[in-house]
Amino acid sequence: MFDRLKSFMVEVTSAPGERDFQPDDYRLAAASLLVHLVHADGVVDQAESQRLREIIANNFQLDSVATTRLIRSAEESDKEAVDFYHFTNTLKHALDDEGRQRIVEMMWEIAFADGKVHELEENIVARLSELLGVSPHDRVRLRHHVAEKRSRESVSGPWSQKLTEQQG
Repeated sequence: MFDRLKSFMVEVTSAPGERDFQPDDYRLAAASLLVHLVHADGVVDQAESQRLREIIANNFQLDSVATTRLIRSAEESDKEAVDFYHFTNTLKHALDDEGRQRIVEMMWEIAFADGKVHELEENIVARLSELLGVSPHDRVRLRHHVAEKRSRESVSGPWSQKLTEQQG
């Protein structure tokens, strides 16, 4: 009983970014799916890790400390999970169609983070999209959107900026 009261007091007096992420928090569910996807091809490189942090921080408006805590919680949740049901069910209840499509878009951003989409990553995104109730048409549209965005970013990235500076 004392532990529950202590936990409640910490929750009430903590700033929003300092609170623990509860199992039914849609942010934990989304981050768990993204963490799973990062580890899908067996290689986690710096680009994927950095992109994961950016996606989580930007989409959930978290500071660096809260982002790190959410990723750690998501890694634990992913390790403990026997399937994706809890995560996708939480997201289906918490988000509308547009929100679930945004989760699929985040997954594509992770899949493209290292410059190539591994076949296993593509299969996972397809399966999770289906479980989230996102149509195959929307899944493919979101894939193309992210690929196009990455292409534009690489064209206007640091190399093109250096080239422009050298030409000017």
